[in-house]
Amino acid sequence: MTQGPDIDAGSELDPVHPVELPHPARATGLTTAEVAERVANGEVNDVPVRSSRSTADIVRANVFTRFNAIIGVLWVIMLFVAPVQDSLFGYVIIANTGIGIIQEHRAKKTLDGLAVIGEAKPTVRRDGKAGEVSTSELVLGDLIELGPGDKVVVDGETVEAEGLEIDESLLTGEAEPVHKKPGDPVMSGSFVVAGGGAFTATRVGREAYAAQLADEASRFTLVHSELRSGISTILKYVTWMMVPTAAGLIVSQLVHERHDLKDSIARTVGGITPMIPEGLVLLTSIAFAIGVIRLGRQQCLVQELPAIEGLARVDVVCLDKTGTLTEGGMNVTGLRALGGVDETYVRQVLGAFGASDPRPNASLQAVVDAYPDTSGWRCTRALPFSSARKYSGAAFGEGDGESSAWLLGAPDVLLPEGDPALQEVGRLNEEGLRVLLLARVAGGLDDGEAHAEEDGGSDLDKVVAGAQPTALVVLEQRLRPEAADTLAYFADQDVAAKVISGDNAVSVGAVAAKLGLPGATDTVDARQLPTGQEEMAEALDSHSVFGRVSPQQKRDMVAALQSRGHTVAMTGDGVNDVLALKDADIGVSMGSGSEATRAVAQIVLLNNSFATLPSVVAEGRRVIGNVTRVATLFLVKTVYSVLLAILVSCFQIEYPFLPRHLTMLSTLTIGIPAFFLALAPNKERAKPHFVRRVLRYSIPCGIIAAVATFAAYLVARHYYVGAGSLDAETSVATLTLFLVSMWVLAIIARPYTWWRVCLVLAMAGAFVLVMVVPALQHFFALKLVGEAMPWMGVGIAAVASAGVEVVWRWVDRHYPG
Repeated sequence: MTQGPDIDAGSELDPVHPVELPHPARATGLTTAEVAERVANGEVNDVPVRSSRSTADIVRANVFTRFNAIIGVLWVIMLFVAPVQDSLFGYVIIANTGIGIIQEHRAKKTLDGLAVIGEAKPTVRRDGKAGEVSTSELVLGDLIELGPGDKVVVDGETVEAEGLEIDESLLTGEAEPVHKKPGDPVMSGSFVVAGGGAFTATRVGREAYAAQLADEASRFTLVHSELRSGISTILKYVTWMMVPTAAGLIVSQLVHERHDLKDSIARTVGGITPMIPEGLVLLTSIAFAIGVIRLGRQQCLVQELPAIEGLARVDVVCLDKTGTLTEGGMNVTGLRALGGVDETYVRQVLGAFGASDPRPNASLQAVVDAYPDTSGWRCTRALPFSSARKYSGAAFGEGDGESSAWLLGAPDVLLPEGDPALQEVGRLNEEGLRVLLLARVAGGLDDGEAHAEEDGGSDLDKVVAGAQPTALVVLEQRLRPEAADTLAYFADQDVAAKVISGDNAVSVGAVAAKLGLPGATDTVDARQLPTGQEEMAEALDSHSVFGRVSPQQKRDMVAALQSRGHTVAMTGDGVNDVLALKDADIGVSMGSGSEATRAVAQIVLLNNSFATLPSVVAEGRRVIGNVTRVATLFLVKTVYSVLLAILVSCFQIEYPFLPRHLTMLSTLTIGIPAFFLALAPNKERAKPHFVRRVLRYSIPCGIIAAVATFAAYLVARHYYVGAGSLDAETSVATLTLFLVSMWVLAIIARPYTWWRVCLVLAMAGAFVLVMVVPALQHFFALKLVGEAMPWMGVGIAAVASAGVEVVWRWVDRHYPG
């Protein structure tokens, strides 16, 4: 079985319908009765398809957390020692945890549904007929057909092999494809790069090699996310600070003040609880889950949750021309016979060549469509296409008893340098046309194949050397209508686009120029690229279009870009893109691409639309940018809570707040605003060093808020005397802290839009209601007494807010993100 002459290697391999393999001793596969017997015996490929976490995992991950445990213990204590309003923080945790479970479950359903849509079905031969079945329906002993781009889904033994080459790099790390012959083993997780054949399943289900690899259920996690690891780092340090601070607070409230035990416990808990930014982790999970749902509605399968964050950080995107910038279909637009060869005879040859491959790719399919086989020639030998050779071959027994052998592939590979025909090829390439050369082989393909086996699959130099140019076949690809707008979007977002293709460099440049890519005319032939990583990185930074790129070079180019600190996204849909997709920071595959690419890509565009990619980038930027913004709110609260507890412990006085006060403050200045701000549009490109960028604002603003609040509290303690003085002092401190926190919220809400202004005003209005409505005053134990102290609190808050503004601008100027 031969693969068609696709110059861009496997990038055009499309799913095909089951076909009949030409084989002299063709196996018929299992019978229906044998399949039923194996199903009854449990010999079925029963590995569950899981695109996301199970419901139990989602519930467990949201409920059983270290911080929920701490807060849960404090909540239970408060239920016994204080009124219900001091236990509100516990109900907020329940509500947030419930939201997290619901959102992630919705995301799970979206992922599971899309995974089924994107799942490829192997072709199985039963009762002598080939047909597609689900991977879960495979049974032990099934005869499974293989073609270019197909993934080996279970372990087995080769039965039929016609030029069969299998890439086992994902299992062994070896990049060179392995030639398979009847009797050779095949392992699940490998994939076909050339040729075809069939194998018998010898191990299915959980016994197969691939099933023993890493658990696919871990896809719906935040592992390897800078955002998640940054938050974990922050929480780790908060935990260490919380232990001694809480100990000092307990001593000051229970020992030195000697007040009522229940009230002391309530105020101690009130000082400990706000130190924990538990809502930040939850809000991050919710933001990502909503992002997955939004992208799922656009037929974009996010196979790994951090991929949303990763694409938001991308500054270089490597594009494969075929299947990404152009559509898979092609048309033959011209045929140029060379050396006086009869064009009618050439058409016969092309018709027979097309008929020799039962699974043609897009290039050969165009030949098949233009020149149907009417010759009746018999194919006696086939040479499979590979991205390394960039040509395929076939030998025929012609109708008049003569025999002939032919090659069809890249002209600059098959023709010697300086051949006159290359000038015509170059001119056509400059017009953005693809050109294939049909060449006749004088000595046949047998010597070349023997040579290839001796050299372990190297280029067939002997065959090429004896090839006689016969005709040029001119093909035209169809540009994707959305490609130009997508490239313009990346340029507008400061994301460099690099077109990396196996095609002729001039041809690739012509296509890129039609789409308006900057630097498209300054193309580079990858065969001339330096091999050193530093030199290659220099060439990649200074050019945008690269042609004649080999699969290994794609991988090297990704590594070279990464060595310069770039975050690289790689798109592709063919088997030759797999290694580069795997090494890139983010791999993006088309849904119609080979199963191998879909298996290693983090993002699969199921609608095959390149135009979906900007939506993924925008969604990632929205999530990362907004979570970074609201993280400042949460950590300002952590900083002022820790510092207030330290100050109270040092001065040996009552903690100013009960849990109900800080619950109300957190809800109005952090919880509700953060939820809406986290869902707002945000086009800013994600930046590195999340922890540093958040703490540069949070620490100084938290210190200012704590000092201002404590100062107002101390002044109020000296002003108010007698019964009820503590409630009056707490009210002034609450007012001061609220106003400073609101100023921080007002800064984070910038740039202002109507809904952001309304959000800030609504939170301010809710606080006013609490302070003026008698029932709410009683519920929250807040009542401003007199005029001097409340205005004093407003004045201190005004000075502190001015300080926050100055510090914020100073940090922006001296420590930009």
